Amino acid sequence: MEIIKIAGVALITCIAALLVKQIKPEIAIFVSICGGIVILFLCVNYLTEILGVFNFVVEKTGLNAKLFNLILKIIGVGYITEFSANICNDSGQSSLSDKILLAGKIIIFSMSIPIIKTIIEIIAGLLP
Repeated sequence: MEIIKIAGVALITCIAALLVKQIKPEIAIFVSICGGIVILFLCVNYLTEILGVFNFVVEKTGLNAKLFNLILKIIGVGYITEFSANICNDSGQSSLSDKILLAGKIIIFSMSIPIIKTIIEIIAGLLP
């Protein structure tokens, strides 16, 4: 089970960061970032599988592939935003973390405008 590997890496990273923090506090954040990157690499197979499902849906439904690509980009922005905000929080920079979250929300909203327009066009086309 992959989650056991992920939990193990997370616990080892957490313990290592705590130990390093006692000796060299400025390096502890890098230990946490490295652990997070290892966890992301452990999830790559699942991401590939998800992309395959999205491609299958696009092929079978004939829907606009650009919209699905946009949805994937929005999801990516959300994950990157959360990941970087959590790193800032962990390093004690909660104000910076809040600004990253705000910027991520604004970017996601602006990226979703074409999807909103498409939904409105579909609804308008159904109305008499």
